[in-house]
Amino acid sequence: MTPRSPEPRSRRERPAKPALTHETIVAAAVRLMAAEGLQRVTMRRLAQELDTGPASLYVYVAGTAELHAAILEELLGEVDLTPAAGDGDWRDRLAQVLLSYTRVLFDHPGLAHSALLARPAGPHYLALVETVLAILHQGDVPDAQAAWGVDVLLQVATATAAEQSGRAGDPDAEAEHDALVETLRQASPRTHPRIAALGSDLASGTPQQRLAWIFRAVVNGAAGTPR
Repeated sequence: MTPRSPEPRSRRERPAKPALTHETIVAAAVRLMAAEGLQRVTMRRLAQELDTGPASLYVYVAGTAELHAAILEELLGEVDLTPAAGDGDWRDRLAQVLLSYTRVLFDHPGLAHSALLARPAGPHYLALVETVLAILHQGDVPDAQAAWGVDVLLQVATATAAEQSGRAGDPDAEAEHDALVETLRQASPRTHPRIAALGSDLASGTPQQRLAWIFRAVVNGAAGTPR
């Protein structure tokens, strides 16, 4: 005897879906990115995740680019801004904030590349910019240089995170780095005297050490370079 098919449930008997809001959409997008990667966070895929149509999402988000910017804004809340009120050299405290920002991007592969183009404008982004400017002010960096310097500092941090996160997913990255170091070591003093003089020091230091040095170099340059 063929079993009877279950009776279709009335629409009234189905559990009501949570109301769509900008916050619920962004939260779902963050979860989807963590599970499937940023490249999968499209309006169509997110609509499937939320059991709705893409047109419903456009009421709250203009498109994929704005959605990615909203994800970035949400994750900027993880950046540690507390060094701004701490003790110690202001340059070291600024580097701590920027390194925290870089780590947030690095911990979410794909987001760093999107951050090169995304333009978040929410409270977390404003808090990050305000913190960097406040530390620059503590270091007596002139306002005009600070206004342009904050942009350069965040660009350097974002580009570094994009570069490093890309290499982190490449199984050949370590071998390629070792090959480069060996090439630099073996450079001929006759044809490349400066490379031979510096040798492996050209690739020395950890990524964190080099990035902290870059931040200091940018800050020192901004402080001493009038607009």
